[in-house]
Amino acid sequence: MHAFISPNARNMGMRITFLGTSGSMPSKERGASGVVVRTGRELLMFDCGEGTQRQMVKAGIGFQRAMRIFITHLHGDHVLGLPGLLQSMSLLRRENELHVYGPAGLVKFVQAFSESLGGPLFPVILYEVVEPGVIHEEKGYRVEAVKAVHRTNSWSYGLFEPPRPGRFDPKKARRLGLPEGPSWNRLQHGEDVEVDGVIYRPEMVCGPPRRGRSIVYSGDTSPNEALIDLARGADVLIHESTFLDELSDRAEEDGHTTAAQAAEVAKKAGVGRLVLTHISSRYPEPGVVLTEAKKRFDNVVVASDLMEIDVPLK
Repeated sequence: MHAFISPNARNMGMRITFLGTSGSMPSKERGASGVVVRTGRELLMFDCGEGTQRQMVKAGIGFQRAMRIFITHLHGDHVLGLPGLLQSMSLLRRENELHVYGPAGLVKFVQAFSESLGGPLFPVILYEVVEPGVIHEEKGYRVEAVKAVHRTNSWSYGLFEPPRPGRFDPKKARRLGLPEGPSWNRLQHGEDVEVDGVIYRPEMVCGPPRRGRSIVYSGDTSPNEALIDLARGADVLIHESTFLDELSDRAEEDGHTTAAQAAEVAKKAGVGRLVLTHISSRYPEPGVVLTEAKKRFDNVVVASDLMEIDVPLK
């Protein structure tokens, strides 16, 4: 297992685990597509290729946690893990509801295998994504979708945290005569505070707001402006890299991306780090993929199964 972990990141609550990193065909080293982001107490899964539940076991990711799954498209290497995952969760007596998002056709797909296999034995809430925009929002994050350019109805997804309050300055608070205590915490979290008839506002004792973290997942797609806009300034861009430039015509025909093209997307979007995945089995040595991408974008890594990346707060 490879890890790229900031020493202060473990308590910050955003970790990416790559469950499967192969192209359409799995290989000895790479399983079918799947990425999990652990944010706080919730799991956000992007794609669910066959064998996902086994990879979750190997990665130490539990089956009972609050979870949302975002399917990019209904090709087998991105969705055939869903029947097995739901079966495993049912066997383990999961009771918590599971939310699954995906393109039109998702509902029929889940109904079809559920009728054949039975179950699931817990609530599964399905959402079909029909237009770009925010498809889910919580207090601590939102997920946006944009249309991908692939051979079938496909989506790319972005995970975005809201801005965080600026750094609290205790010296300023003391100079203003604001007593230490719960009021400091409330101001740091963006609330106005009244003490002895005096209103204190966050900007009086805090620095400017700090940008939240963001992760963008391309799914299968040709390069496109919508994805570049979605990924602009992202901390991490997880982008498919099915081919090398020598097969750029094949990539365009099939609705895929080369390593060099993915690097160009990362460069145009100004992302912090590029992670290449969906690697064709014709490239057993990831170094050739990395070399091509690095010619256009420096901060890039080729994902491997069970690799983990922590995304630290700024």
